[in-house]
Amino acid sequence: MIDDTRQRLIDAAGAIFANNGYEAASIRDICQQASANIAAVNYHFGDKKSLYVAAVRHAQSCADSENPEMTWPADMPPVERLRAHILQMLQRKLEGDKPAWHLGIMLREMAFPTEACAAVVEDYVRPMANGMRAILLDLLGHDFPEEEGNMIGFSIVGQVLFYYVHQPMIRLLIGSDAHDALTVQKLADHITNFSLAAIGLGPSLGHPTLTPPIPIKAMI
Repeated sequence: MIDDTRQRLIDAAGAIFANNGYEAASIRDICQQASANIAAVNYHFGDKKSLYVAAVRHAQSCADSENPEMTWPADMPPVERLRAHILQMLQRKLEGDKPAWHLGIMLREMAFPTEACAAVVEDYVRPMANGMRAILLDLLGHDFPEEEGNMIGFSIVGQVLFYYVHQPMIRLLIGSDAHDALTVQKLADHITNFSLAAIGLGPSLGHPTLTPPIPIKAMI
């Protein structure tokens, strides 16, 4: 018989941490919800802090494991790599039947970062950021200023996170049918085209007859 106590503790702790925050979360409540002995936390994790870090890492790793890092054909144009990269970020955030606490605990961690944030950055966020940086270097040129490249990357990721974090608000603003019509492919195409237009490598979305923007590389 497989002992799933560790996973039950992570699921119970994740929900309680997401709802109550780290300080207010009780090990007794976590163990009661997980149907586990109170000593099980010490056995499997060592302490409450380590259990919290494990819950945050689990919330992030579930999305990544369902959509593992892509590999690109050698001849794939950087524009299409950017589109595929954005699509994968959206798939990781929006697809799959993930518990609500996954988003809740990540929002708490972003608002009140702990050592779990550093673990998530190193294990999951940095590899994705490095992939984005490599694509942008191919698009913008390897002599493009690093600071500007970072801000462009953050702007792209910010668009992805908007559709992840603000799903309830979007549904209220435009209605359920319109929200449900925003497929990950449609969002990936929009974010890609919008971002390419912003950096001067694509046509204007709103006024295609206007003069295309000056490419950033021509302005530096």
